[in-house]
Amino acid sequence: MSNHMDVQKENGYDAWLHYPRSSHAENRPAWCNVIVVTGGDEVLQTAANELQRGLTSMFGQQPKINDVPVDVPFIALGTFKDHPLVAERFSAEEQADVNAEGYRIRGTEMINPAQSASYDAIKGPYVTVAGQTAPGVLYGVFHLLRWLQGRLDGELPLQATSKSSESSDGPFLDVLSNPVNPIRMINHWDNMDGSVERGYAGASIFYENNALTKNMDRLRDYARLLASVGIQSLSINNVNVHQVETELITDKYLSDVARLAAIFRAYGIQIYLSINYASPMQLGGLTTADPLDPGVAEWWRAKAREVYAAVPDLGGFVVKADSENRPGPFSYGRHHADGANMLADALQPYGGRIIWRCFVYDCKQDWRDRKTDRARAAFDYFKPLDGLFRDNVILQIKNGPMDFQVREPVSPLFGALQATQVLLEFQITQEYTGQQRHLCYLVPQWKEVLDFDTYTQGKGSTIKRIVSGSLGSNGSPASPSSTKYTNYGIAAVTNIGADTNWTGHLLAQSNLYGYGRLAWDPELSADEIADEWVRLTFGGYRNRSHTGNSKHLVPAIKKMLLDSWNIYESYTAPLGVGWMVSPDHHYGPDVDGYEYSMWGTYHFADCRGIGVDRTTTTGTGYVGQYCSPQADIYESTETCPDELLLFFHHVPYTHVLHSGQTVIQHIYDTHFEGAERAANLRDTWVSLRDHLDEAIYAQVLERLEHQTEHAQEWRDRINTYFYRKSGIADQKNRPIY
Repeated sequence: MSNHMDVQKENGYDAWLHYPRSSHAENRPAWCNVIVVTGGDEVLQTAANELQRGLTSMFGQQPKINDVPVDVPFIALGTFKDHPLVAERFSAEEQADVNAEGYRIRGTEMINPAQSASYDAIKGPYVTVAGQTAPGVLYGVFHLLRWLQGRLDGELPLQATSKSSESSDGPFLDVLSNPVNPIRMINHWDNMDGSVERGYAGASIFYENNALTKNMDRLRDYARLLASVGIQSLSINNVNVHQVETELITDKYLSDVARLAAIFRAYGIQIYLSINYASPMQLGGLTTADPLDPGVAEWWRAKAREVYAAVPDLGGFVVKADSENRPGPFSYGRHHADGANMLADALQPYGGRIIWRCFVYDCKQDWRDRKTDRARAAFDYFKPLDGLFRDNVILQIKNGPMDFQVREPVSPLFGALQATQVLLEFQITQEYTGQQRHLCYLVPQWKEVLDFDTYTQGKGSTIKRIVSGSLGSNGSPASPSSTKYTNYGIAAVTNIGADTNWTGHLLAQSNLYGYGRLAWDPELSADEIADEWVRLTFGGYRNRSHTGNSKHLVPAIKKMLLDSWNIYESYTAPLGVGWMVSPDHHYGPDVDGYEYSMWGTYHFADCRGIGVDRTTTTGTGYVGQYCSPQADIYESTETCPDELLLFFHHVPYTHVLHSGQTVIQHIYDTHFEGAERAANLRDTWVSLRDHLDEAIYAQVLERLEHQTEHAQEWRDRINTYFYRKSGIADQKNRPIY
């Protein structure tokens, strides 16, 4: 490969798509020599090009791309309806099992000419990647490339390299994969001046100096990364829409939006715009943005015609309204359904969606008020509106009731909305989990959220069933052919920026990869996803003078990932109370940073105890937003899980946890142990030095050394604070200041 490509492999730019050269390239499968793709669909051509690129990198020989049959082994790409050979490979029943974005892959040792009406000259093994649609074929290509890499790293056998015989034991590769979530979305919080709100990996890759970037190659490479893990929706600007970004829906910028849409369209990705609810006033000169005002509704209908004329396949609008000083329908005495439906009606003729964020709460709370509870807000605002939203409105709900803390319960709004379509919102960018200076693999946290049972329609009413649309109104599966079924899914705030390795901390790439894989299939385990990412990412970063070390490298890095969330929680937030961070930038320990704040994120620690009473008996009543048995579990300190105790209860420091420790001793122990375990992450990485390229080793080491030092700062600040508050000494007499 070129020097440029080698540099990319060594700095992390290619991420999990660098396709390292196989040390057994001469044994490449015969079917990797030719790609047969039929049809001029742009996404199909992307699939063929991606396959050609990956095979060339792995085997050192570029396969040919043909649009006509050949008489040698090959890979066939196509949709069931447009590619005759593809259709022949699968029965009608097998084709019907594939949904709109799913795929089937089959590898057979040979073709029997008597069984092929269209390609009777073909001899030898071949592989078929098929789907109902071109994006499904593209996702199948990325699966095939992952499969090949899994064999090429020496861990798994690579079959069907040259065999061809009349007898066969059946397919050597037979895969059916359908995405569980119809919408698999990434949200960007990018501003057009080039800044990124809650961005920790450099400036925006979309914008600079209030204009669209000129680096279209980087955007194309980003589209590759997203498509490779099944992402198909992308909002391209911050939900806090400032003045310049408000103009994205005007002639001034719509041609740029169209250029972005074209880049991502080639990878099966549909773009969305975050809009300013007050646009009729700021752009149109109206005196109101009242959703029930006919003039406002007409302004948005005209604007929708203009926007969709420029970008006919725009996914729709993302809206943050009446939240954190953003404008919205509350200003006019209207509710959220009024605002969302007015916009939805404007977009409906074009198939557009309104994604309406439920992050709405009173950010002018009096800290003296112990009854007002920010955690209650989303449920209190949106539950009464259940069933009032249009079919093209989707409510986007954060995974917890607060704001992406390292530990908080699942939002009770999920499941409570039984007649409304919802998106689950995760945060890949590590705002409260170390800001990509600390290692914190978030897939285990997301798995806990997805597996949580709301019991809203009886046992089995899990978050993953609710947000996939597969939980019907009576608890039975919804029909995939229903209109609403496609308006469910998962969205997440991205963690990428203009840093060369995309995420600042190289190991933070695992969160972007893991999010995409989990959105496609929530049944994948955190271990499986970590294993995939490490193998794909570090297969090419191993120092080429130290071959054969992957058996040590893969499990070591995987363990670092799998331990990291628990480690970060240990030296930061005790028992679910959270928020002990410096205000505004949210980095570093500040126990009382928000304690007297209007933002409503309190721990209520005094000399006697700590925690927030959210019970129905004596507290804010938040617990009552859950169904039984979850509400019953959270209501009592006897049954509340230790890790959430202080989120739901105010208890004395001497309260004994299920673990047998007191609250205060748990705080001391976890913070000492967490800092020690953070140092162990660094030490593990140091032990891998001889197995890694130097540039990769150095950039990760710098982050882990910072984490080691910062974890000690967290330990000492938290422990000292609670020692001084409680006056209770550490049983192990460790240094507390």
